[in-house]
Amino acid sequence: MTSAAINPATLKGTWNYPTQVLFGPGRIKNLARACQSLGMTRPLLVTDPGLAGLAMVRDAIAANEAEGLPTGLFSDVRPNPVGRNVADGVTAYKDGGHDGVIAFGGGSGLDAGKAIAFMSGQSRPIWDFEDVGDNWKRADPDGIAPIVAVPTTAGTGSEVGRASVILDEDSHVKKIIFHPKFLPATVISDPELTLGLPPHITAATGMDALAHCLEAYCAPGYHPMAEGIAVEGMRLVKDWLPTAVEDGSNLVARAHMLAAASMGATAFQKGLGAIHSLSHPVGALYDTHHGLTNAVFMPYVLAFNRPAIEERMGRLAAWLGLAKPSFGAVMDWVMGLREELKIPHRLGELGVGDDRVDEIAEMAAADPTAPTNPIPIGAPELKTMLVAALEGRVG
Repeated sequence: MTSAAINPATLKGTWNYPTQVLFGPGRIKNLARACQSLGMTRPLLVTDPGLAGLAMVRDAIAANEAEGLPTGLFSDVRPNPVGRNVADGVTAYKDGGHDGVIAFGGGSGLDAGKAIAFMSGQSRPIWDFEDVGDNWKRADPDGIAPIVAVPTTAGTGSEVGRASVILDEDSHVKKIIFHPKFLPATVISDPELTLGLPPHITAATGMDALAHCLEAYCAPGYHPMAEGIAVEGMRLVKDWLPTAVEDGSNLVARAHMLAAASMGATAFQKGLGAIHSLSHPVGALYDTHHGLTNAVFMPYVLAFNRPAIEERMGRLAAWLGLAKPSFGAVMDWVMGLREELKIPHRLGELGVGDDRVDEIAEMAAADPTAPTNPIPIGAPELKTMLVAALEGRVG
């Protein structure tokens, strides 16, 4: 595209970047110091029930206490966190006299922990802070507790995000709760904590990281730095996700995937799209794994968006080192990766039926990720992609 074809008025944006990240094997040893540097004297560690009983959590709490930092534990968190989880966590936070949060785990532990820290000093219901308009300005910023984030999966990138996704059980809608201070002050990214992740979870979370990078790269708007982060994140996924799935003890692969996950969440400040717009209501209604659901929808959304993204897919294919760089090369790579990782091809394999198609399409159209899809979409267009995913029809 020549410079004469570009309207200078479109070259504008608001850009934000992650916080301090302590990255590398063994960095979990810095947890107590990170908490203390934020003024914490009695943090609450928030995680999910599966991790709560593992040695990594017990060891982290013991190490903190050895440094004179008594640490509480809250783990009543569902895989798709709900408002009640956050409310119960806030009660535990206040009852324990805590003064900061360690958000520890995959997406559920990170999102719940961040939301608990946020809500610990608010007087309004959590839904009043949904990421719509300037709702975030309703919050009392002085009531937000400091946060240290410790990711244990390489997928959501929530450790560097300014929002949490929380399910409203009354409306059965996943809502994005946003505030700039959701961003943890310090992130400890230790790939050793991801070594025990089973292959199917490694695959699903890794595809989540890919979806974040891919949709951010395709989203409209001017953000060349986010696009650069996104394409390098996708290269890391291409080069290292299959290895991480095949050999879970490969620390190099685990480290690169942990970086790719944070890169995806950094990049998607540019926007997401229909992969997430469809995945959010399906996850809310059927309690499916978010990353796996994204992986299923990915080729169907790519095919729909092809007219708007064909040129940039050629650039991406060249960066990834794919033969005959083109949209088709990227699609073939995505399809091959899904097959290699044993990702279901049809949505029905996740237990999703065709009886709620219209409802899901309407929910997807209302999702805050829909406006940044490369092609403008509403319920009819989203229904088209949803039906294609149910039928297994790409293109």
